[in-house]
Amino acid sequence: MASQPTLYYAAGTCAQAVLIALYEANAQFTLKALSFADNEQRSPEYLRINPKGRVPALATERGVLTETPALLLYVAQTHPQARLAPLNDPFALAQMQEFNAYLASTAHIAHAHRPRASRWADDEAAQAAMRAKVPQNMRECFAMIEEHYLGDKTWVMGEQFTVADGYLYTVAGWLKGDGVDITEFPRVAAHFERVKARDSVQRLQ
Repeated sequence: MASQPTLYYAAGTCAQAVLIALYEANAQFTLKALSFADNEQRSPEYLRINPKGRVPALATERGVLTETPALLLYVAQTHPQARLAPLNDPFALAQMQEFNAYLASTAHIAHAHRPRASRWADDEAAQAAMRAKVPQNMRECFAMIEEHYLGDKTWVMGEQFTVADGYLYTVAGWLKGDGVDITEFPRVAAHFERVKARDSVQRLQ
C-alpha cells in the first residue's frame, strides 16, 4: 500500500492554498504543522526535508516538492476526478498557471516586504520604506486581479472552481494586515466570501 504524502504547513502562510486543494480533492495525506513562532521551519530536521526553510513542502514517495504553484498543480493532476484544473486544455491550464505565478512572484513578494523586509535590506530605514510601500503595491496587484484576472467570473477560471481559487483566497486574506480593505475590490471581496463558504475552507477553522 502506498504511503500518504505529508504536507508541511504553517497557518497564515501560502501553504493554506495547498491544504485547501487537498481537502477539495478528498486526498489522503498527513498534515504536519510547523510553528514559525518557534522557528521550526529553520530546524535541522525540517531543513533536511526542505533546505529552503519555508512552507509548503509536500513529501511524496518520489521525493519532496516545494513552491505553491507546483504543489497545486500536482494535487490537481493526481486527483483529476476533483476537476481542480483544466487538465485537458493546454491553453486554459497555462492561463491558470499564469495566474498562480502572478500570485507567487508579484503579489506574494509585494506582501512579503512588510513582514520580511529584512530579506532585502539590513538598513532599518530601508526596511521601513519598504513596509510603507506595501499598501500601494498590494492595491496595484489586486487592481490587476480585480479587472484583468477575475472580472465578472464566479471563479478565477470561470464556472469551475480550481486550485487558483484557494490560492487567491489565501493571498487576499493578507490584505487586512497589509493595510488594505478588501472591499476596495468588490469582485475579489465577493470571491473571498464564496471560497470562505466552501467545506474545504470551513475545515481550516
